[in-house]
Amino acid sequence: MTDHSTTAPARLATRLAFLAAGFAMACCAPLFPFIKANVNADEGQFGLVLLCLGLGSLIAMPVTGIISARKGARPMVLLGGFGLVAFLPIVALSSSPWMLGAALFVFGASLGTIDVAMNVHGAEVEGRERRPLMSNFHAHFSIGGFLGAALMTLVLWLQLSIVIAALIGAAVALGLMVVARPRLLAVSGGEPEPFVFPRGVVILLAVLAALTFLIEGAVLDWGALLIVDLGLMPVETAGAGYILFSVAMVIGRLTGDYLVSRFGELLMLVLGGLVTMTGLASVLIAPSAVMAGAGFVLIGFGAANLVPIVFSAAGRQKVMPAGLALASVTTTGYAGVLLGPALIGFFAEQVTLPFAFWLLVALMLVVPLSARFVVRA
Repeated sequence: MTDHSTTAPARLATRLAFLAAGFAMACCAPLFPFIKANVNADEGQFGLVLLCLGLGSLIAMPVTGIISARKGARPMVLLGGFGLVAFLPIVALSSSPWMLGAALFVFGASLGTIDVAMNVHGAEVEGRERRPLMSNFHAHFSIGGFLGAALMTLVLWLQLSIVIAALIGAAVALGLMVVARPRLLAVSGGEPEPFVFPRGVVILLAVLAALTFLIEGAVLDWGALLIVDLGLMPVETAGAGYILFSVAMVIGRLTGDYLVSRFGELLMLVLGGLVTMTGLASVLIAPSAVMAGAGFVLIGFGAANLVPIVFSAAGRQKVMPAGLALASVTTTGYAGVLLGPALIGFFAEQVTLPFAFWLLVALMLVVPLSARFVVRA
């Protein structure tokens, strides 16, 4: 039997890294309206500036995978985490679109760095303990996101400046990273190729990550509009669907490791995909707001553990170094978040928004159909 006490500090450090990443990222959202006013940007300009965050992440992710595969995840977790701490106040201090774009690019690069590295570290801890842990790690990212947004909202409600708010958020993230630092595993990687394109089962895992992140992005960006289009809720309360989805996802991830241990990855992938499809369909055919709310809960529960299982499979497969595989899966998944909602908007304009969501139902069928290949990774 594996002695889990020896890896308890590393397990805690991984949870703290996920918590810090989710917390720092969520701190930005309540600040953005104030930052937009500070830099005197219109909606179009601000939208372009926000792309710098995603661009920084997408560039940093594959680089982090290469370095993590070669040198281990620990230095990249620290680089990304402390980068978030340093640049959160700089984002708030930005006084021009150019300065904000540069700050968001580095902030996004830091987020992409810790995102890949903490998953590599989590896969290493999971491998040493020989039990599912990834769902709980990802739950801490979601919890961090809730706490970050709540704290910033409270500070701003107290009418403190956005710079003070950002400094408070940075201080909390710094505390989490300082506690995590001595507990991270000092693991050296091998000597992989300088760059490796995804291959074998990693391609499938990347596609599944993109599909699942696409669902999350669709619910975030289009869920409220869908409810309004269907005539189920007024615009003032349509955000309730995403809140229900988020709560269900956190609960699903907190219980996910037990469920994976109890029922296995295969059943969890099949059920997760089918429940997500059922949830999407329930929203689309809902005769009332209550049924639509139940549909969002089903989407949250169904999708909760799909990404953690995919990340676990990427960490243990032998086709590629784990760091490079996780970088490929994370980058593709993040691209799903960034590009997916835009594609949904395109289809919604060409046909209708409900039809675009029916396409998501069809796409999710890929998850249960490919589950056996994921488990064999």
